[in-house]
Amino acid sequence: MTKRDLSDRSTEDLPIPVLARDEDAQDSPRGKRWLGSAENETVRAMKSRHLTFIAIGGTIGTGLFLSIGSSVATAGPAGALLAYTLVGLFVYGVVMTLGEMSSLIPVSGAFSTFGDRFVSPVLGATLGWNYYLQWALSIPSELVAASVILSYWTDKLQSWEWSLIIIGPVFAFNLLPVRNYGEAEFWFAGIKVLLIVLFIIVGLIYDWGGVIGHPGPGLSNIRDGAFTGGFAGTAKSFTFAFFSFGGIELVSLAAGESAQPHKSVPRAIKATFFRIVLFYLLTCLVIGLCINHADDTLFKANANSDVAASPITIVFQRAGFGAAVHVVNAVLLTAVLSATNSCFYASSRMLLSLARQGKAPYFFAFVTKGGVPVPALLLTLAFSSLTFLATIWGEGVAFTWFINLTGVSALFTWIAIATINLRFRRAFKAQGRDLSDLPFRAPFSPFLALSALVLGWLMFAAQGWASTTYGDTGTALAKDVLAVYIGVVLFFGIGFGFAVHHKITNPGVPLLVPLLECDFETGAVWGRGGGAAVREKDRLAKEGQSAPVSGGRWAAKYTITRFFRSFW
Repeated sequence: MTKRDLSDRSTEDLPIPVLARDEDAQDSPRGKRWLGSAENETVRAMKSRHLTFIAIGGTIGTGLFLSIGSSVATAGPAGALLAYTLVGLFVYGVVMTLGEMSSLIPVSGAFSTFGDRFVSPVLGATLGWNYYLQWALSIPSELVAASVILSYWTDKLQSWEWSLIIIGPVFAFNLLPVRNYGEAEFWFAGIKVLLIVLFIIVGLIYDWGGVIGHPGPGLSNIRDGAFTGGFAGTAKSFTFAFFSFGGIELVSLAAGESAQPHKSVPRAIKATFFRIVLFYLLTCLVIGLCINHADDTLFKANANSDVAASPITIVFQRAGFGAAVHVVNAVLLTAVLSATNSCFYASSRMLLSLARQGKAPYFFAFVTKGGVPVPALLLTLAFSSLTFLATIWGEGVAFTWFINLTGVSALFTWIAIATINLRFRRAFKAQGRDLSDLPFRAPFSPFLALSALVLGWLMFAAQGWASTTYGDTGTALAKDVLAVYIGVVLFFGIGFGFAVHHKITNPGVPLLVPLLECDFETGAVWGRGGGAAVREKDRLAKEGQSAPVSGGRWAAKYTITRFFRSFW
């Protein structure tokens, strides 16, 4: 089998060829027990609600609870809200187009595999490694955030000491079979959602003056510097929004381990986007209403100095719920740990996919019988050691650099996804395939992908311009510019390396995959023309179910159950 053949194989196209050099490890009973085997597969055990809440768990974390205060301080309440709205519109286009591809081909490699099949093997490898590093480097920022929250109760331990205490249980949690992981993450993410809903309600009541003895600011914070820093301040806040929304695409990555992906993936994609945008926009609005952009506590959040600087904690304190601060911080800690779990999940699954495409060392293709990629998790665990940089540089500096690096990486991932979808649609049409074979169709295609592509590049250009014009001068300015563009260097550096490797190892093979050779079959939920038959089978099965009893308590129970299930 050639390297090109190996690179064309998806996560679901198992088993991969067992190379001679890994035979010893495969034959070892202890190795099979602890590290697994390259012949094992990931397990399709997650339901739609698991997918939705895994994405929520990864997205709603440090970006919402800490860095959103930085955005308000940088751009003002209206500027921050505008930044998050623009990024939300951009991400809407990306997620819808990604759902179109993932519902048809639900593989754990997701957009990395799609890039390899529909654009170029170089793009697939670049996107995969960029995404792996994006999530692996998010772990140190989450650990720094967790140590900051824990320092509320005691400051006797440094960040790296807290990180050592935290990382063990989190790593062990990721060794659980995927169904247990999905179920636990469902409840952890549910705690986050509950906290955000309570925060929005309490914040609005406080702002409107509904708390006795605690007069609310009303609209005074909006009138006093709605757009601090002008357009440059808003553009600079894009970085915080990119970091905050990072992970909304996680549903597609988990599609390879979901049951009935042609049903669960579209449902989870649509639900996840609207819930997250709703949470972020309302949270940003409430923070802007309740806390003045010049408030010193927001700048503490910008420096990430202590937990009292968390905007959510500040609002609860000012609304007269100071006694509940311990509970709030405990929930915040749970939220950050949940986000760390998602970091491990996303990075390990992407590395597994890369290994099974022949774009990462073969060792990382090993999976246990329970579907856990232990070697990939071990490498990801090593990245948590970067938390030590917080001790050398300071928590604020390290946290800011991690945000910039992962935020720009997320932006390039989304731009690449929009590009891939355009090629996906062109190849689909060129091969004479019927759109009815798509389990889910992105609305307004291909204009949605084109709009996302244009908006993404415009925001990147605006962010780069803002880094040279807003705020700092001299050495500080140089650091701001470097912090923005280091992610660009990383992305294109990886791409250049794989392009050279492709030319050397595959001479004569074009970089761009011809439209007629794009693979829509491997790992697909159904073959060409099979969509209609599956839908008809589902319809008949649904009609064969007994209808609920009309009237009485059973009808009421059925109605209530359907109502609550619509949210999950």
